[in-house]
Amino acid sequence: MNSTTAKQALPATASVVIIGGGIMGCSTAYHLAKRGVKDVVLLERKQLTCGTTWHSAAQVRQLRSTRNLTQLIKDSVALYGGLEAETGQSTGWVQTGSLSIATNPDRLIHIRRQAALARLYDVPVQELSAAEVKDFWPLAHTDDVIGAIYSPSDGRVNPSDLCAALVKSARTMGVQVFEDTPVTGFTKAGAQITGVDTAHGHIACESAVICGGLWSGEVAGLAGVTIPIQACEHFYLLTKPVEGITGHLPTLSDHDGHLYIRDDVGGLLVGCFEPMGKAIRLEDLPKDFAFDLLGEDWDHFEPMMLTGLHRIPALETAEVRTLLNGPESFTPDGSFLLGPAPEVDGLYLGCGMNSVGVATGGGAGKALAAWIAEGEAPMDLDEVHPARFHPSEAQPDAIFARAPEVLGEHYAIAYPGREHKTARNLRRTATHDALVRAGARFGQRFGWERPLYFDPMNSVDQSLTFGKPGWFDVVGEECGAAHEAVALFEQSSFGKIEVKGPDAEAFLQRVCANNMSRAPGRAIYTAMLNNKGGIESDLTALRISSDDYLLMPSTNRIRRDLAWLRRARRADEDLTFTDVTGDLSILGVMGPKSRELLHSLSAADLSDAAFPFFSHKTVSIAGIDVRAVRLSYVGELGWELIVPNCAATALFDALMQAGSRHGVRPAGAYAQTALRIEKQFLAIGHDIGPDTTPLDVGLGFAVKLDGGPDFTGRSALLAQRQAGPKTRLVTVMPQEKDIWPIGHEPLLCDGRYAGQVTSAAFGYRIQRPVALAYVPSEFAREGQELQIDIAGSFHPATLSLQAAFDPEGHRMKFGAPTAVSRLG
Repeated sequence: MNSTTAKQALPATASVVIIGGGIMGCSTAYHLAKRGVKDVVLLERKQLTCGTTWHSAAQVRQLRSTRNLTQLIKDSVALYGGLEAETGQSTGWVQTGSLSIATNPDRLIHIRRQAALARLYDVPVQELSAAEVKDFWPLAHTDDVIGAIYSPSDGRVNPSDLCAALVKSARTMGVQVFEDTPVTGFTKAGAQITGVDTAHGHIACESAVICGGLWSGEVAGLAGVTIPIQACEHFYLLTKPVEGITGHLPTLSDHDGHLYIRDDVGGLLVGCFEPMGKAIRLEDLPKDFAFDLLGEDWDHFEPMMLTGLHRIPALETAEVRTLLNGPESFTPDGSFLLGPAPEVDGLYLGCGMNSVGVATGGGAGKALAAWIAEGEAPMDLDEVHPARFHPSEAQPDAIFARAPEVLGEHYAIAYPGREHKTARNLRRTATHDALVRAGARFGQRFGWERPLYFDPMNSVDQSLTFGKPGWFDVVGEECGAAHEAVALFEQSSFGKIEVKGPDAEAFLQRVCANNMSRAPGRAIYTAMLNNKGGIESDLTALRISSDDYLLMPSTNRIRRDLAWLRRARRADEDLTFTDVTGDLSILGVMGPKSRELLHSLSAADLSDAAFPFFSHKTVSIAGIDVRAVRLSYVGELGWELIVPNCAATALFDALMQAGSRHGVRPAGAYAQTALRIEKQFLAIGHDIGPDTTPLDVGLGFAVKLDGGPDFTGRSALLAQRQAGPKTRLVTVMPQEKDIWPIGHEPLLCDGRYAGQVTSAAFGYRIQRPVALAYVPSEFAREGQELQIDIAGSFHPATLSLQAAFDPEGHRMKFGAPTAVSRLG
């Protein structure tokens, strides 16, 4: 690849040092150079592509679950298709298409949902019958196939040639590449990266990027950063030429059989993501591991071989070339790590690719280069942000247990409500044992065990489904308690950040969109915005005193928000940030009888006059000092009660015991989601994020646009207000009651795409499905008729600019729009 060896002197300085010469490192270097970033250096511990990239099956399938992740792969396709003409270096790109088959009804729903998103995202797809599958793949057994989706613009590439082309172009633009140059450490000034140490010298730099594949965790540890990444064995079989294989065929995705199959030099390549993979520890690899493979394991591969023989009977007589076993890296949720490391400034990650490195690498490298050059993500990339994990999820035993399960779910049907079984109970709330006694069924979020619903009689069918879920009735009872009596929500996983110091108010006025100069005792809903006006976080802030605030962001935003605050702080500002999430518990008491319940345990005046909405005070409840906050995320009367962990269980027990006279019921996340969607309350990472502004979603009332000091994103919002928003967040009500939208469904109006669902649930207070969605402003009209595409089936729906549920009148607000506070 005409790369520089470590025998030549390293430069003393660089703007960006990239660590790792696989697809992510090469793509990031190429795109930084394309953006005009000077003095980029790429370091590789051995030789370029020698770790995982070289043995990748290198299939490029474009569709992912969100528009932005799909866009990354579309960017890869565009790059790979034109790179050979740009550089004169062959990349092996062939646009073969891909073919996904279904052998059971739920898989057919799954691939039809994928096809619906593909059409929305301008990826061409076509549904095929079993007979048509046989036309594409004559060697395939199709008697059990009930449907298929064909994506003609997908393809494959030669990974080593691809990286050679990227490096060739990058070097012509000034990138310096050094092989045989392992990184040994980093230098920092405070939290800022200042340089990279190698076996051959030091390079001072402004930014460093870890694209080290399997070794990324070790390299990140040198900078004091812990990331959840684990190597697993990945298998594919190669055969000698097989009669009937001529030219290129579409990649055949038999995901019910855990297989992908394609032609390879006239033979077959049969790869698998078996139901439970095999993790491997890096210390078990040779120290000089490069262009190496792991040992064949026919016993482990045999079940997959049997499914392969079923799908391609010709395999029975095919002559095997090799069973390739190469290590690849996985994360706890099956999505890669892309973006800034939260605890160290100037350190970026592009790793943990979960077997989609080559498919995603072209676009991911482009996005990462933009992030480095501009200081902000070019699009909403929440799903891959490194800060989405808690450090407990990176504990060696936890990630070693989780990664094989993640590998096994690579081809799993995307049912709503799927939860991992491994690496659980990493973090428990103080009330965990009490929740267990009450019949909680838990899900995991940011390492926390959170109740999804309560099943004290152990009567719920927990089977996963695209239809009516087994927990439907018990969640309905929890919503009924919140609406008619009182529900008790465990909310302790929400983030809690203390911001203290003489400059706390001035600082928060600059980084928050709402007016933070409120009197002590007030609660403030606000967003923190990027320079484009996009919502990086939304949170509730309690002003405790003149120089003391408590910020409460969403569960999995805590590391991002701490990093955002730290990076925004000026050197001359006198304030501190402290994460106290693990010290405090929060119990939500919600429902029309919540005041009666609290009055039975407290002498405090909880009337509207004495305790108005969005205020907080310390009161005694059941003899326990509690900071009570008057707000609700479910559209009913309510309080959030904040106590030290040591008092949380006693408070929970007291509320449950006294609440028996008021119809109290513990409630979980599923009920909270259904209730908040009815009320058009928004969730970060679902309905709002860095690509949406407060004006897009009707949160202009929580922005100090016309007064107060300047804040990040204000100029962008002023410009948007002048031009008018291009999109609006709305409520969508399907007209049929017995359908089950789950989120991400496309919307159509008169045959034209008119937006996409963000969140969906069954609305128990209105007794029908309900969804939140974005639509272009031209479609955002009260009563607008739409169609919602659920797995290729189109269902009539009605749009409203208002919430579906009005707590004043307890009715649907379609056809009778009124001003309803989103926070009331």
